[in-house]
Amino acid sequence: MRIATFNVNGIRAAVRRGFGAWLADAQPDILALQEMRCPAAEVPPVFSGYHLSYFPGNLPGRNGVALACRERPAAVREGFGYRDDAEGRYLEADFDGLTVGCLYLPKGGVLGTGDPAEDRRYHRKQRFMKSFRAYLGRARRAALGLGREFTVMGDFNIAHERLDLKNWRSNQQNDGFLPEEREWFGSILGPRTLVDVVRRLHPGEAGPYSWWSWRGQAFANDAGWRIDYQLATPGLAARAAVAGTHRDPSYESRISDHAPVVVEYR
Repeated sequence: MRIATFNVNGIRAAVRRGFGAWLADAQPDILALQEMRCPAAEVPPVFSGYHLSYFPGNLPGRNGVALACRERPAAVREGFGYRDDAEGRYLEADFDGLTVGCLYLPKGGVLGTGDPAEDRRYHRKQRFMKSFRAYLGRARRAALGLGREFTVMGDFNIAHERLDLKNWRSNQQNDGFLPEEREWFGSILGPRTLVDVVRRLHPGEAGPYSWWSWRGQAFANDAGWRIDYQLATPGLAARAAVAGTHRDPSYESRISDHAPVVVEYR
């Protein structure tokens, strides 16, 4: 079973840049997509052979999460009961023996800059994280109670450890690497709860990064961040044999500012 997560930064733009060719080559059994940023009626016809579940949300041109699956889900749920659930940030589906969640966590902001908008973004992300942590515990226990493994994947907009971004020293006071964000991320992990699958197979390694700025030489210098994850219950994580990112070969061939994170389970 091959499972992938990919923040496409706009599915219509991604298709123009080669998403269809990547999908045909990668052949994931389950694909979680974030930032679709497209009305449901305008999703390009690129998902032939997949059952596409899409939660576009209520903000035109923003957000939107989807699951493209070879097998038709037994059930699909939009949101997780949070106050901003209508924005299209979480989608969950049940399969035989597995529950899959697709997440696009808000970017956030930094306190103390003097910009009220930054303060609002910071507090909004903190509220979202608090609510989602509680939900993850319930979802994981519910899945296991029904004899299913559980995985949640997507764009968490947090680099957990120093190994997860190239320039960690200069980013310690920036959103995405704030101490409280990293602490939250650590709190949802554990040997009996959820396992960071890629890190389990790449202990002690820098990266593999999954996001690079479009600006400057970030991509050429591999000055990236690992902010896209696959987290899984221990039973599923133990079956992961190969995990990493499908990094585009050149700046010119980039499909998105993110790279797909792909895991092979055996």
